[in-house]
Amino acid sequence: MSWSEILSSHMQANTRLSPEDAIILYNDAPLHSLRTAANKRRKQINGNQEVTYLIDRNINYTNVCTINCQFCSFYRPPGHEETYTQTVEQISARIDELEEIGGVRILMQGGVNPELGIDYYTDLIHELRNRHPTIDLDCFSPIEIEGIADVTGLTTLQVLEHLQKAGMHGLPGGGAEMLVDNIRKDVSPKKGSPDNWLRVMSEAQSLGMTTSATNVFGFGESNADRVEHMRRIRDLQDESIAKFGNGFTSFIAWPVQLENNTYGKRNRGRNRFELGAGPSEYLRHVAISRLFFDNIEHIQASWPTMGLSVAQMALLGGADDAGSTMMEENVVSASGTEKMSASENELQDAIVRAGFVPRRRNSRYELLDTPEPNTKLERLVAPPPAQF
Repeated sequence: MSWSEILSSHMQANTRLSPEDAIILYNDAPLHSLRTAANKRRKQINGNQEVTYLIDRNINYTNVCTINCQFCSFYRPPGHEETYTQTVEQISARIDELEEIGGVRILMQGGVNPELGIDYYTDLIHELRNRHPTIDLDCFSPIEIEGIADVTGLTTLQVLEHLQKAGMHGLPGGGAEMLVDNIRKDVSPKKGSPDNWLRVMSEAQSLGMTTSATNVFGFGESNADRVEHMRRIRDLQDESIAKFGNGFTSFIAWPVQLENNTYGKRNRGRNRFELGAGPSEYLRHVAISRLFFDNIEHIQASWPTMGLSVAQMALLGGADDAGSTMMEENVVSASGTEKMSASENELQDAIVRAGFVPRRRNSRYELLDTPEPNTKLERLVAPPPAQF
């Protein structure tokens, strides 16, 4: 079938989009048609009016890492003069600042630090839970969980059980990048396999933890590779919901940032259209993800990598969440992105300008009391969806 027949059939019958059809849409469908279909599907899943956002803080507790991902400008190898590992007091002070502005979640990630045993992590989580009982602790990506298991001799499931007992509530989706073996081996040869990432996420979901799925693209992979990444996440979502009644809350994708890292320098002579992704390609990816993920409720717009104006466009093309204030971020910013925090007013303003009603949430996407937007801008009226 042609792209138009696939899109028309999918929208009218509300059937699951196959990977093969998703590749055709990715390759051939005009961006406007994809965005219109994705916006319609977003309204069916999430409603017309509200766009959610989260007040949180990113805390990078250590920059020591042995994985050496070529696209990461943040990490430092053990023994480097610029390495650091934060104390409980330092991290708690950052959470105090978050609480002062009404924040509800920290996203705490670092590197695979071979000098830290399980006690560092469990003692840290236990103390933070005692000091900050109302803050959600989403900590340590699957790659870090693998690293802790390797250092301690525990299984990844046992590591998760220890952390959950200490008070950790969720597992961030970091470290997924591309869940395609040949792409992953090229950019992160020391990182755990796609199967390992999916297994750790499945174990976290079996324990009832909050999890999200991510995707970094723009490594020169094909559109088929991008769809394969989404297929693997969708398949795990089916499995986890069937087994545990618990799966990924959301899907968040963004293009790799190439300015200040080894991967960007290594490929500097390549055609600029082969690496990274501009606004049009990013918006195409958001639209495809909304059409493809019939079993993941929320699609997040990535303003830190694309800017607030492009994030607004994503909200009109499949996304229903504006992400978070972040308050502090060191990993993506180290690769060249300049604006890595936004005030609540900025996020609300962007949501209102896109024609939606802003609504606070927590990491479980439970809606919270929301202050009235401090903006005099009138909401823009979204154009009616095109007919197929």
